[in-house]
Amino acid sequence: MTADLDDTDRAILRALIEDGSLSAKALGAAVGLSQPAAWRRMKRLEEAGVITGRHAVLDAETLGFGVTVFLGVKLGTKGRVSLVEFERAVIAIPEVQVVQHVLGVYDYRLKVVARDLGDFERILRRRIMTLPGVGEIESNVLLSKEPLTPAALLGGAPRS
Repeated sequence: MTADLDDTDRAILRALIEDGSLSAKALGAAVGLSQPAAWRRMKRLEEAGVITGRHAVLDAETLGFGVTVFLGVKLGTKGRVSLVEFERAVIAIPEVQVVQHVLGVYDYRLKVVARDLGDFERILRRRIMTLPGVGEIESNVLLSKEPLTPAALLGGAPRS
């Protein structure tokens, strides 16, 4: 089921995408509503499942991680046991920020952060390539740090 959003809802979502910590008062000021009206709209969007939470976004580079790599991982052996073993082992690696089980050429997509390319090579060779069941890995180094935000889906212009 898709939510029925009007222009005000989209404005609220764009504002929250930019700054999820906005108070109802600040949100109302940003979209031209009173504080109570903004709060009611926000609550309705939460209850409808459109807003599922607010999260802090950390800057990996400021934390010392200058390289982000997306990995496609194909398991050499597939089966319930090998999937569970791989998942348990990969989530224990602190540099692995995201693990997604996907359908396609690869079985998993990983987001890995590293201090530099040398650090990434160490993580890849010593930690990821030794995981249970790993058969094939494809690496894609992130070049552009500026993502296309969900705001573009709500009618906002993508960043350039």
